Amino acid sequence: MKDTAPLWLTAPSRFAVLKPQGARLGLALLALLLLATLLALASPGPPPTSHDPAHRADDQADVVLYETIVQGIRGGGSYYPVAAQALRGGDYPMRPFVTFRLPTLAVVQATLPPTTMLILLYALVAGVVFAWYRRLRGAFIRPAPQGIAMALLAGGLVAFVQSELASFHEIWAGLLVALSLAVRRDGKWVEAVAIGLIAMLIRETAALYVAIMAVFAFAEGNRKEAIGWAATLGVFAIVIAAHAHAVSLVVRETDPVSPGWAGLLGFGFFVKTMQLSTALAMAPLWLAAPLVGLALFGWSAWNSALALRTLATLVAYAVLLALFGRADTFYWGLMIAPTLLIGLAFAPDGVRDLIARAQDPRRKITVTRVVR
Repeated sequence: MKDTAPLWLTAPSRFAVLKPQGARLGLALLALLLLATLLALASPGPPPTSHDPAHRADDQADVVLYETIVQGIRGGGSYYPVAAQALRGGDYPMRPFVTFRLPTLAVVQATLPPTTMLILLYALVAGVVFAWYRRLRGAFIRPAPQGIAMALLAGGLVAFVQSELASFHEIWAGLLVALSLAVRRDGKWVEAVAIGLIAMLIRETAALYVAIMAVFAFAEGNRKEAIGWAATLGVFAIVIAAHAHAVSLVVRETDPVSPGWAGLLGFGFFVKTMQLSTALAMAPLWLAAPLVGLALFGWSAWNSALALRTLATLVAYAVLLALFGRADTFYWGLMIAPTLLIGLAFAPDGVRDLIARAQDPRRKITVTRVVR
């Protein structure tokens, strides 16, 4: 079969080398993935919000909780007693210790003026946009597809520019994960490791991303980089141990226990969280859900090391949400929301290559008998 030129990408997609049988299997798996995304239609979601400023304490209870903790620290309190009082006052679970967020973000917010924090947030968003612009600059053959990719990136950042969410830990950690992915290159990983460590110190679930990067570095034989990622996990373990001890000093035996995180809400819940966390929230779920699946497929199509790391991160958090997420923890999806939709820009080449490779390359020979 004659190779076809890429549609948007500068190089053929990962599926351009498949044999017909493999390409047909790929098309079948893609169809199955798109069908599976429709499970989101039956998946539970967060309770509806009133959008009434008078009911903000109910609509954004967690945000109000974090703001209360920051105000308590500004008033001269220490983080753990202030957090315990706020959790207890809001009838939140306080055991096990992971119900307490790490103090990093709250302490920084209490130290800096609110305007400075917003400037830092928007600067971080701008840094993510610039870093991904540089990484995607050589991926497409024309400016138009790259412009589409950047628009899709913007679609994943809609929640991250809302000033009222600046106290939300996933907002900062999700941006840092996206930035770390973009700045990491072969032989240039120190900055990515440092950013990954900061993300973990803000939101513990960023450790999943760091572990994935450590595995990739080890598998590729990048020993120093693997040690760097592993070392940050070691530092994180020490911080978590100290955090658990500090929490134990302010928690009482009568404080409520978390109901647990074994939500087992499945793949459809992950898809719904992605809709709620991105610009897809403006589309009906029946349309948004297949687009989430197509975005995952697109990341599998781009033939690059960055795409593999991004896809592995997306899949890992999808599993986390499917197994352990609850309807009220849908915001975990913010950890990967910035980069997800970019995959749609890679999907056209992937679909075209699968269809082209699925065709039988053997020419049919027709024998015509001529009677004289």
